[in-house]
Amino acid sequence: MTENKKVSNLEEYNNPALYDYENDGIREDINFLMKHAAATEGTIIELACGTGRVTVPLAEAGFQLAGVDIHKGMLDEAKGKSVNLPITWLEQDCTHLQLTLKSRLIYMAGNSFQHFLTNEDQDKLLKEVNKHLEDEGLFIFDTRFPSADELLAPENQEEHWRTYEDPKEGKRVEVYTITSYDQTSQLQRNTMIRRMMDEDGTVVRERQSDITLRYVFPKEMERLLSSAGFEILESYGNWKETPLTDKSTQMVFVCRKVRGE
Repeated sequence: MTENKKVSNLEEYNNPALYDYENDGIREDINFLMKHAAATEGTIIELACGTGRVTVPLAEAGFQLAGVDIHKGMLDEAKGKSVNLPITWLEQDCTHLQLTLKSRLIYMAGNSFQHFLTNEDQDKLLKEVNKHLEDEGLFIFDTRFPSADELLAPENQEEHWRTYEDPKEGKRVEVYTITSYDQTSQLQRNTMIRRMMDEDGTVVRERQSDITLRYVFPKEMERLLSSAGFEILESYGNWKETPLTDKSTQMVFVCRKVRGE
């Protein structure tokens, strides 16, 4: 995947403040990563850090971090809410990192692994993670579980996802998704539709954005990580450390670097 294609797949993140608002309250990954950060010395690296939803709380707890993302707007939002915190923000492509440090802990949250759409890009990402990890260092990340409910949803039909109140205008926003899944490429194409409603139910504004996500199956992930020089220490069905089963909605992996690339 070229860098231009990667950037074009980030349309869903072009309103960083709205992203923060819609994801406010998610804490499970932060709590999980806090425990591992407490056992880590030196700078911790977060890849695909976005607006710093996870980075900032870890820095507020006293940890030194480097946050990497390809989206300038998301990083600008992160910088604005992290003044005087021990964070270095870096605008870089995670498949071509140019960092001047190695870490004992690299993590990636928010199912960001799904943004690496091809085998080549997954391999490049893991190669860069390996290169920037100290020997025996940990890589922790999550990705959505490819369940039947997730992949076999009715195609090209609007499905209601959530409702919330717009923080600026105070109007109700109804969010819908339209999805289609290509089994050959393991890519799910999603259109997000946000409709702002007046009190009488009239649509006063509508915004659409597209995003494509890659799904990886558990055994496929085992082979992928092993080939990249990692050993899976723990795998869970969510950040609360629930066992991974065929009813899971997420996969969370704690991996250790066992050989260099």
